[in-house]
Formats: sequence, C-alpha cells, structure tokens
Amino acid sequence: MAHLHEKIDFTVAILVVRDHQVLVILHRKLGRWLPLGGHIELDEDPEIAALREAKEESGLDVELLGERPPTTEPGTRALIAPRFLDIHRITETHEHIGMIYFARPIGGALGLAEEEHLGIRWCTSEELDTLQPPMSNAVKWYCRQAIREVSDASPSTVRPPA
Repeated sequence: MAHLHEKIDFTVAILVVRDHQVLVILHRKLGRWLPLGGHIELDEDPEIAALREAKEESGLDVELLGERPPTTEPGTRALIAPRFLDIHRITETHEHIGMIYFARPIGGALGLAEEEHLGIRWCTSEELDTLQPPMSNAVKWYCRQAIREVSDASPSTVRPPA
C-alpha cells in the first residue's frame, strides 16, 4: 500500500509464535528479514489491519494476544493493546508509527506471498542470528521477546476481537 501521509503513517507488525519459533519473512522490496506487517488502511482499526496482514502475508489466521479493556459500549469498541509501539524512519522525510502485536496461529495454511516476499520461515531464537541477510538487532529483540512471552502464555491471555 502507498503511504497515506507524506510525513508519517501507522503500521502493524505481527510476531506470530508457534512451538518456540517466530514467523519471519524476507521482504522483497527492503531485502531484509522482518515480522509480518504493513500499513493500517483508512477503513481499518489496528486489530483488523493486523489480522488482515497476517493472512495476506502468510496464509495463516492468527489470534492476537493481549488485553481488551471491558469498556465496549454503544459508540465505543475496546481494542487489544499492542505489546509495543515504536517509531522508525523510512526515508529522510517519512516515518512509521509501528504497533507491534504478538499472536498465535489458529488456522490456515502457511504460504509465501511471492509478490511481497522472497522467503518465509519459522525461526528459533538462536536461528535469528544466522539469517542472511542479517536481521536488525531491534527486530531480533522483538522476535525474542515474542518467543519468550507467547511460549509462556496460557490460552487465557488471548482476547480475540469482539
């Protein structure tokens, strides 16, 4: 998707964990290993964008992990909070505010989105250090944190969309 604003856009990253491994993609345009993710479109909230991006980029249906406050009422819908937020520079004049979600796969079939990615794979924490081209230290940190937290999480920590 093209940038919605010339200076800043909102994005989601989805760190999907299964069996102490995180799912990563080799981004075709950027030439580096990243989690699933992309821009939040104008007609989406962050949760919907995260679920859509995970499905489009991997073929998997996922459940987002986190808390949903009990504040939904007419005119208001509580959202699962991202586990982390960051802001990262894309060009000299453009940045992304990233909403970083942790998730588990719940269905679908893993597949490569060939138009967007050169590779897709599950990685253990140790394997993150052997990826070529190398993964950035920031992305490795998020991946390792997701592996730790999701592998230790019980199903009761899952709050699927209402």
